[in-house]
Amino acid sequence: MKLSEIKKILQATVLAGETQLDKSVVGGGAADLMDDVLSAVVEDAILLTGLTTEEVVQTAVIAGAGAVVFVRGKKPEDSVLELAREHQLPILMTRYSLFVACGRLYINGLRGLDGSW
Repeated sequence: MKLSEIKKILQATVLAGETQLDKSVVGGGAADLMDDVLSAVVEDAILLTGLTTEEVVQTAVIAGAGAVVFVRGKKPEDSVLELAREHQLPILMTRYSLFVACGRLYINGLRGLDGSW
């Protein structure tokens, strides 16, 4: 699924990576514990989280995530967005809760990373 589709489904705002909306992701995962991300996220997956720290960006980069979506309308500090731009990691923000955002993506065809496709 392309990031442009995810943006539309989640009624999201693009905070970083505006020129990368044609990028495709292979699936999605959600976590607030970055240890869980490192053990579960695969290359070019999207990460949904309620955390807005630099650690999230660093973890997403290490895991090879294709993009990050911050939920519940949480906007990160400028330093987080700058780090994402340095790593060319798209960042989106949605007002939906983590549960609802995941559900909206799932019912629109994006699958989890646990073989649920």
